[in-house]
Amino acid sequence: MCKKLLSLIVISLLLNLVCYSTVTANSELEKKAKFAAKVKLAIAKLGTGPDARIEVKLRDKTKLKGYISESNDEGFVVVDEKTGSATKVLYPQVKKVKGKNNLTGEQIALGVAIAIITIIFVLYYLNKD
Repeated sequence: MCKKLLSLIVISLLLNLVCYSTVTANSELEKKAKFAAKVKLAIAKLGTGPDARIEVKLRDKTKLKGYISESNDEGFVVVDEKTGSATKVLYPQVKKVKGKNNLTGEQIALGVAIAIITIIFVLYYLNKD
C-alpha cells in the first residue's frame, strides 16, 4: 500500500514537471514570436533606402549598423555604408533594434504640398497679366 502511494506521488510529480516545462517552452516561443512581429512592424515603419538608418543587435551579440536596403516577410538586409557589405537578418535573430528614417511620410507630404501651392501661385500670377 505504501509503495503504491509513493509510486503515484512520484508519477504525479513527474507529470507536473513535464507539463511545466512544456508550458514554459511555449511561453518562451510566444515571447520570441511577439518580439519578432514587433521588429517586423518597426522595420516596415522605417522603410528602405539610405535614409532608413538602423542599428541592430542580434541574439549572437553581433552588432550591425547601416541602412535597410530591402525587407520582406522573413527578414531584412542591412548595408554597412563604410564597407558596402550587405547582411541578411531574419526577424527572430534580432535582440534589439534602433533606427530612424530621415524622411518620414509626413515630411514628404508636406514638401509635395508646398511645391504644389508654390506652382499654383506662380501660375496664377503669370496668368494674371
